[in-house]
Amino acid sequence: MTALLDVEDLTIEIATRRGPVVAVDGVSLSIEAGEVLGVVGESGAGKSITGTAILGLLEPPARRARGQIRLEGRRIDNLAEPELRQLRGKSIGAVFQDPLTSLNPLIPIGRQITQTIMTHLPVTFAEAHDRAFRLLSEVGIPAARERLAAYPHELSGGMRQRVVLALAFCCEPRLVIADEPTTALDVSVQAQVIDLLKRLGREHGTAVMLITHDMGVIAETADRIAVMYAGRQVEVGTADDVLLRPRHPYTQGLMASIPAIDERRDELVQIEGTMPRPGAVPAGCAFHPRCRVCLPRCTSERPTLGNDAKTGVACWLADRPASP
Repeated sequence: MTALLDVEDLTIEIATRRGPVVAVDGVSLSIEAGEVLGVVGESGAGKSITGTAILGLLEPPARRARGQIRLEGRRIDNLAEPELRQLRGKSIGAVFQDPLTSLNPLIPIGRQITQTIMTHLPVTFAEAHDRAFRLLSEVGIPAARERLAAYPHELSGGMRQRVVLALAFCCEPRLVIADEPTTALDVSVQAQVIDLLKRLGREHGTAVMLITHDMGVIAETADRIAVMYAGRQVEVGTADDVLLRPRHPYTQGLMASIPAIDERRDELVQIEGTMPRPGAVPAGCAFHPRCRVCLPRCTSERPTLGNDAKTGVACWLADRPASP
């Protein structure tokens, strides 16, 4: 069965005065229709720039140096900008961290949704306006018909994020990329937005790529998880496997740092050290300077996930028990 989204060996370079720096190094992933893939890792791991590349929004000095991106079997990484603009919105939707950067502050939200629908679908203004009303109702906006005339600043942060979700799904896209969609929201609103994202993806049969550093959000939402470190994937698997049975020392460290509600600790577990900056990634396994179970070969030989984009672990200790 062909995945809805296939990313193969994606490598992204950033041009600098000292030469190109690799920001994403050989990432491969796939997402099925209706599936939520959570992409998790520390800040600087390469999560957001991977999503940006899939959307075709990389700007100089960043560029795709290698790899292919396919949507429903069609290669999209080599499309001209007019084709990409048509693809975005219609086939690929996006939800970003700050809804104020996604919404035009000078245009009522109803008109923004209506214009997006009319740009990508062969409908009349009346049909698009009615669809916008139904979408706002579907995402839980109270008094949706009256809210069509509201400006973004007249809505709360949670309401604005719901409007952004309505925009992302308004043209029935096949794929939605959500980049830290709940970071700026309080906990109760986060839960509502996550439930909404899951429901919309399931009901519309849309594949969702959820980018976040929040393991709680990942646990509530994702069907599968891809863990990234220093621009590389270190582990991919089902949510249960990655969260309950992590195999890579980095993933184990992430999970160990989360306090359990029924456990008392004097100190939280932490991963010593910091992630290497792009251009200064060590040889071998990028995590080896921070790894407590590092082997001699880890410092010189780079482990890989293998050929399967759905499951795997890039660690020489993968088949041996290890503690973070």
